[in-house]
Amino acid sequence: MQELLLQMLERFTDRLIERQRAMYAAQGPFIDKWRAAMRFLEDDAASGYSKVWYELQALGWNDPSIRKRVAQVALTWRRVVTDALEKAYDEYGIDKKRYPLEAIVALVGTFNEGMHLEMLSGIRQGHRELLDLIDTWLVAQEKQRKRKR
Repeated sequence: MQELLLQMLERFTDRLIERQRAMYAAQGPFIDKWRAAMRFLEDDAASGYSKVWYELQALGWNDPSIRKRVAQVALTWRRVVTDALEKAYDEYGIDKKRYPLEAIVALVGTFNEGMHLEMLSGIRQGHRELLDLIDTWLVAQEKQRKRKR
């Protein structure tokens, strides 16, 4: 059963990653891509994906073979996020010394997992406010980018 769940996670993740790569590769500003990704967060939670993810992650805490495969899935996601944020850094002129890319990738990954975990636990307080705060920051980055042109 564990092998079946792992294969399901890997296959489903492959589809989600292709969706993310296509979205981030499309024309348009990063802010639009971020907003789409946040809508996907809700869709992915509703699909049951995050529940399977956390079930397998918990199993992996005591089984190194499961942990290794779940970690591979997480690292694949991180590569997609790293590529997307690297383009956003260039687009918005973000200082990589002040805001190291790897640190921000870790923050976004932790943010994403935390949002999913809280949704699974029935906790939604503060989520909208957090997303609005990030959106407001991105709007400011967009305005600054347009002024520099």
